[in-house]
Formats: sequence, structure tokens, C-alpha cells
Amino acid sequence: MQKETDPKNNPSEPPRSSQTEEATLVMDSEAIRKAIRRIAHEIIEQNHDLGRLVIAGIPTRGKIVAQRIVTHIAEIEGVSPTLGVVDVSMHRDDLATRTRVSMLELTELPLDLDGRPLVLIDDVLYTGRSCRAAMDAIASFGRPSRIQLAALVDRGHRELPIRADFVGKNVPTAFDDRVRVRFEELDGVPDSVTLIHPANPIA
Repeated sequence: MQKETDPKNNPSEPPRSSQTEEATLVMDSEAIRKAIRRIAHEIIEQNHDLGRLVIAGIPTRGKIVAQRIVTHIAEIEGVSPTLGVVDVSMHRDDLATRTRVSMLELTELPLDLDGRPLVLIDDVLYTGRSCRAAMDAIASFGRPSRIQLAALVDRGHRELPIRADFVGKNVPTAFDDRVRVRFEELDGVPDSVTLIHPANPIA
């Protein structure tokens, strides 16, 4: 679930000159729509007081998933949970080793967060370190009654004992694979999830 410079989802990484890459489409726009709607239904089933529920996305693409989940819940139940944002940039445990730090984004959570259920949303769940950082950020704002985790894609390779409560799709990956998520409103191309893995080095 790491950002920008990590192999889970790194659109800004420069092309690799020493090897080619192979890309496999994992989810198209319709599959993403269905997965997000299913997650919304599952969140409804597990959270009865939707008026007090907080849906908080981790920037950048987790924020978009969170927005869509809130929209689906409002359409299904006629009640709109509170939409929040949890920036993890300054709560990570690997700041000293990162070659590039993600752009800061303002964390937005309700002032009355204490005692309210919260669902944390990210696009790709990977090592679990971004989730841990997000929980540190949340703790500085208050104490929710419970924190659940939802991810559009779970690619495995956890480094911390963290498990998602709601998953759009489990995608087995190798350690050096990348999972690339694209959303139309952010990237200007149709929604997609693509698995990218190195092919044999060019001779």
C-alpha cells in the first residue's frame, strides 16, 4: 500500500532501459465499478449507523475509491457517510530511506471522530506500512470506535500483521511486479488495474 516510489503503483517511475516489461490487464472499468459497488454493500452490512460512519481515503487513488464508495452507499441507502482524507506522508516509518517523498495533502477528518466507526480506503494493499501510518495519523485526530480497512486490490507481500476487511480483488504478484491503477478523473484514461512485471532482460 505504499506510494509513488514503491513497486505497487508507481506511474512516475522512468522507463527501464535494461529490460522490457509485460503488462496484464487485471480489471477494466466495469470490473472496477462492480468491485467498488460490492465493497459498498459489504460496508453497509457491517456498519449499521451509516450516518456516523466515516469513509477515509489515503491519497491519491484511495481518495477516489473512497469518494465512489460514499456515492454508492448514498445511492443504495439514501444516507451519505462522512468522506474524509488521511494523508500518511509524514507518518511513514521509511522516510529516511525514501528517495522521493509524496506531495503532502491535508488530512480531513470530523472533529467529533471519537466513538465513530471509520473505514480506511486505499487502492492497493501491499506491505501494510501505509495502513499503519494512516492509523497513526488518525490517532492524532481522535479515537474511532473501530477502524476497518478496504482495498480495491490486495497484492500480498505483507510486512506487518494487517489484513483488509473488504477487498475488491486479490491479485497474486511477484515481489518485483508493479500494480498500476488508473482512474479517468485523475489520469485522463479509462479506469483500469494493470499488473506489470519485468520480462527477460534485453540481450
